[in-house]
Amino acid sequence: MGKSGYVTVPELARILGISRVAVYKKVKKGQIKAVRIGRAFAIPEKYVANILGRTLGEEGKKEIDRAVKKTVREYGDVLKQLGRE
Repeated sequence: MGKSGYVTVPELARILGISRVAVYKKVKKGQIKAVRIGRAFAIPEKYVANILGRTLGEEGKKEIDRAVKKTVREYGDVLKQLGRE
């Protein structure tokens, strides 16, 4: 990763081991956060660790919290019974 604080789409493709086209598709869908610089996209390095699963960002934490709350709401009684065994 460079001194600029950004990773290019081809660099990210190499890091992830996928094609450049796949990275572009993920950027277009919003699955990978990127900034547009002229006609090119650049991915901030802080998001690369997120993409690789090394860190858990705020949105990831919120998603986990929502899933836990939904599970407890829907299966709370079952979970309590399992805890007694």
